[in-house]
This record gives sequence, C-alpha cells and structure tokens, in this order.
Amino acid sequence: MKLKQWDEIYKRYGKFFVNPQEGMERIVGVFKEHNVKKVLDLGCGSGRHLIFLAERGFEVYGIDLAETGIKIAKDWLDEKDLHVELKIGSVYEELPYEDDFFDAVVSIRVLHHARIGDIRKAIKEIQRVLKSRGLIFITVRKRTPKKRRLKFIALDSRTYIPVEGDEKDLIHYLFNKRLLRREFRNFEIHDIWVDRENYYCLLGESKTAPK
Repeated sequence: MKLKQWDEIYKRYGKFFVNPQEGMERIVGVFKEHNVKKVLDLGCGSGRHLIFLAERGFEVYGIDLAETGIKIAKDWLDEKDLHVELKIGSVYEELPYEDDFFDAVVSIRVLHHARIGDIRKAIKEIQRVLKSRGLIFITVRKRTPKKRRLKFIALDSRTYIPVEGDEKDLIHYLFNKRLLRREFRNFEIHDIWVDRENYYCLLGESKTAPK
C-alpha cells in the first residue's frame, strides 16, 4: 500500500492525532461488559488508541504499515511506561496473528484507504483473528459535503485519490450504511452512526458460525 505517503505524514505531523476517537469511553464500557481482554488496533498509526486502551487495563496489540508511525507509538508508550506488542505490516494482507486470538479489534479511519477487494481481505482477516462473539469497532470515511471536497481522481465506483490535502495520493473508498452492512454481513451489527468528523462508526460482534 502507500507506505511512502504514510511515512511522510508521520514525519511531517508527528503523532498526527493525539485525542482518541469520540465515543471511545462508550466502546471501552462495551468491551468491559463483554469481558474483553486482548484488543488489536488495526492500523494503529502513532498510537493514540494504543495509549487509551492500555491505560484502561487491556492487553493491547498494534499493527501499522508506516514504520515512522510505529516508532512514534513506541516512544510514546515508553514515555508512559506502557507495554503494547507492536508490528509493522499491512492491514490488507494476512495478519501475523493466530486464529481466534483477540477478544476485540478496533480500526479507526483505516479500512477505507484501499480498493474494495483489499478491504474485503482485511475484513476476512479481522474475522479470522477474532474469537467467537469477539467485538469490532470500525470507523470509515463517509462521503463529504460538496463544499468540503478536495480535488480528486476517480479510480472506480466510490473509489478516488485526492490530489491535494493531508491525504493526497491515498486511496479512499466511500461507504454508506447499506455497504457497511453488506461488507460486514458475517458480523452481528449492534450499531452504526456518523461521528462529528463525518466518519461512519460501526460496533459489531463476530457471529458463532464457522469461519
């Protein structure tokens, strides 16, 4: 995937994001109600949710394509004396974890940065590494209002690359609720909503059917 662009983003902005995704306290509450212990942050970036989850007592794992982002996350974790297992790797390829390993997977503003075929591979891998009845919290890009849109190149249906802005040259796939329900049909969806930054948020649970 676009390793060079992501590394440049982290070199330019450092931690990039510091505050957690809105609603994460609610998600933590749901996780604790379901006795979640092991959590994977898929596309962990510079570590804001690694920090947030580790500080709340979860056993946290993180993976991201950008080596610069992982280094920033490691340094940040060291500053706070927190332990998280970090790996460098693409979220759209086979994940370096065993089947049924995690109680929950979070992926914030990540999965939509690919063509739909690669997104489907990632969703399949999420299902593989989750335990039965494991939880997911996913946020993905919603179509932005016209007045806020950047110039872009269309690649395919609902797929484009901005030619300006902070995410210049990065693939974006635009979801809607129908598409989210279709692509996550092997999960029991508890809720879908839109946050203040115009991202869809999906809270779901892995079904007990064989994978």
